[in-house]
Amino acid sequence: MLYGRADEQTAIETLLAAARAGRSGALVLRGEAGIGKSALLGWAAEAATGTRVLRVTGIEAEADLAFGGLVQLLWPIQDRLAALPGPQAEALRAVLDAGGTSGQDRFVTGLAVLTLLADLAEDGPVLCLIDDAQWLDRATADAVLFAARRLAAERVAILFAARDNGFAAPDLPEHRLARLGAVDAGRLLAERGLAPPSPAQVIEESAGNPLALLEFAAAQREHHTAAGPLPVADRVLAGFRAQISALPEPTRLMMLIAAAEGRGHLPTLLGAAEALGVGLGDLEQAETARLVDVTGSAVTFRHPLVGTAAYQGAVLARRFAVHQALAEAASDPDCRARHLAAATTAPDERVAAEIVRSAERARARTAFLAAAGLYRQAAHLTPESVARAGRLAEAASLALAAGHGEQAAELVRQAEPLTEDVKARAMLAQVRAAAEFERGDGAAAARLLVEHARSAEPARAVAMVRAGARYAWFSGDRDTVHDANDALNGGDPLVQGIAGLVDDDFATGLPLLAEFVARAPASDPGRTYCAMILGDDTTTRELASAEVARCRREGLIGVLPDVLQDLAGAQVSAGLHRDAAASVAEAARISRDTGSAQRLPRLNAVVARVAAIEGDERRCRELAGRSPDAGGAASTVALALLDLGLGRYESTVDLLESVRCGPLGYTTVAIVAAADQLEAAVRLGDPSRAEPAFHRFEAWAEAGGQPWAKAVLARCRALLTGDESHYLHALDAHAGGERPFERARTELLYGEWLRRAKRRTDARVPLRSALEIFSRLHAKPWADRASSELKATGDTGPTAEPAAENALDRLTPQELQVVRLAADGETSREIAAQLFLSPRTVEHHLYRAYPKLGVRSRRELSRLDLG
Repeated sequence: MLYGRADEQTAIETLLAAARAGRSGALVLRGEAGIGKSALLGWAAEAATGTRVLRVTGIEAEADLAFGGLVQLLWPIQDRLAALPGPQAEALRAVLDAGGTSGQDRFVTGLAVLTLLADLAEDGPVLCLIDDAQWLDRATADAVLFAARRLAAERVAILFAARDNGFAAPDLPEHRLARLGAVDAGRLLAERGLAPPSPAQVIEESAGNPLALLEFAAAQREHHTAAGPLPVADRVLAGFRAQISALPEPTRLMMLIAAAEGRGHLPTLLGAAEALGVGLGDLEQAETARLVDVTGSAVTFRHPLVGTAAYQGAVLARRFAVHQALAEAASDPDCRARHLAAATTAPDERVAAEIVRSAERARARTAFLAAAGLYRQAAHLTPESVARAGRLAEAASLALAAGHGEQAAELVRQAEPLTEDVKARAMLAQVRAAAEFERGDGAAAARLLVEHARSAEPARAVAMVRAGARYAWFSGDRDTVHDANDALNGGDPLVQGIAGLVDDDFATGLPLLAEFVARAPASDPGRTYCAMILGDDTTTRELASAEVARCRREGLIGVLPDVLQDLAGAQVSAGLHRDAAASVAEAARISRDTGSAQRLPRLNAVVARVAAIEGDERRCRELAGRSPDAGGAASTVALALLDLGLGRYESTVDLLESVRCGPLGYTTVAIVAAADQLEAAVRLGDPSRAEPAFHRFEAWAEAGGQPWAKAVLARCRALLTGDESHYLHALDAHAGGERPFERARTELLYGEWLRRAKRRTDARVPLRSALEIFSRLHAKPWADRASSELKATGDTGPTAEPAAENALDRLTPQELQVVRLAADGETSREIAAQLFLSPRTVEHHLYRAYPKLGVRSRRELSRLDLG
């Protein structure tokens, strides 16, 4: 019987009912030690009739062991691994040590957990109970949280119990357990048959903590003592220590062995006990005192605080001896390494080497943070300073791979004074630079890379210089770009091309970048980046699409958001606003799910441009205003485009002048925005305010040779000169169909020019075309302008009414992605693997999309025009 937990029980019943009805969910129960979290999980297991229950309990001693918790959770269902998609099955086989090795993406394990639970739920609802989540190893926590955030329609419920610190679960609902009131506390004492001499004092001293209530009542009844002034948890711990200290020495030693081992694994416990001259029978008095439970396969403490008391109450020398005995008895090499480390106080290369081997096993399973911690531990036990520096460097690299840039930078700082070896210091600089860039200091990262590249091995040096040049370009650091070019003697087309760009020597720089795009290996991510600098929208879209497909195919979740951002930018340029929104939404969701929220401002800047085109001022300012520095020039350019569309020309020019002068002025988006600046300046009657930016754009467009850029350049010349031939040249260049928004702007300006020239009939053709494009793009301010111009020509046709509703506009971004893939013939399971969802969630999205599209099946869906 639970007392004072009606609200929590209702929340759990709601979660279970939703799972039975086909709606997945998760809930985190928070509270201090002894507040009753485990009791609620036990109640949930009993209440989950007709539900498959999987359980895992975090173990403090295993908090640094990679995937220890996941093994507990999934061991009963490992027979289902064969049904998973290849990369996912390999990831979980590596975790469960059932053969196979994982890939290089640490999030594929979470995807595999999601798929496995979804498959299991096909047989009936599933409840996962995660107790003491604050002690889960980080790899397990990441995997389970990734799955929990992506469950939707799979009949899976996940219930976490955690203390206040040590387990962060952003975006999941939480419920904090309240302390018991006096009435419920009294009922609990009565149920347990406890009648202390002063029950009111016990209830007051326990402060409503159920564990404290029961322990204080028992202590008062037995010893007639008051609890004292310490905090509740400390008083409970002190009580357990007192009970343990009264036990015989062999019993205390056996409890210490169990506490140090942590898992309750009987074979290891018995092996260590035999070496120390005790045995299982010595736990009898601890069982009688209800401090431990002994079964045929495990030894467990009645409450984790009992184990804490048993361990903390032992002298240090005795702890070392116990860990040494456990190391000798351990059959699992990772457990052996953990105990050896706990038993070692001085540098010892033999122990350090064992820990390194454990770290490498963690790395192979993509538990990068666990591997980083093990390498750091090994470094502290490494006698020789250069080797210690190397292991700290490995720890830093792994911490960075796990997304912990601050930790990586700190590890590098520890390693740098330990070695004078220039190659080792170059490797350290590479890791530190990546951490600095993630923290937002691209200029510092660039200088580190270029400075230390001269000491690195040739292959590493080239990679460092290229990365340094890119970081410097992003940061507007002209000097470091030239230093990078000098470091490679001007022989690298990528770096040499960027060096040309920062000098505005586009005639030299752009052809070199085009050469790099044409010749670089298909796997080189720099190709997409360079295609964007060139303004080659078609190539950018093709390369980004291919890279997105590869990431989906290989389960490379961690890098996918950056690639989706590139794709979204190209989709916006092509007028595919709905597709861009879907790409950004997926990238943002993955970024949040994987703890990479620093990407969000850059993603916001992409869709801020769409909001600017559509004239959605509130949304544009909201998106651009979220950490505008991280969004860079793109956010400011979006705000300027918004103001241009709304006729705020002074503000447009002011904003774009700030981009040109700012530290991020060397980005392509700032170069191209010169066309917006010029249009605003011309309307203000002061074209000179845009003259430097225009000439820069002119040089870039002529050197790059992209048809759309030539068209925009011709439009700008027409604005400056009033020469109709430039408008005609612009329309010819636009004929290729790239950047429809820019084409419509050219047609609008040409129509306005024709009307002012009293050629009203001629003006109607470009204005109608502009209106049609603006309406299709939902670019309301621009459509209103085109409509007004048409009216001024005496046109009696349709005005700027909203474009006919596109059925695709009714879909959510994720529904749109699912529908497109389903229309191409992909099965639900194939779609799920690509979008990192479960098949049932895919079916759920299709079920919701069909009526919006007016179809009833995949066959009818395949006949729709979804272009």
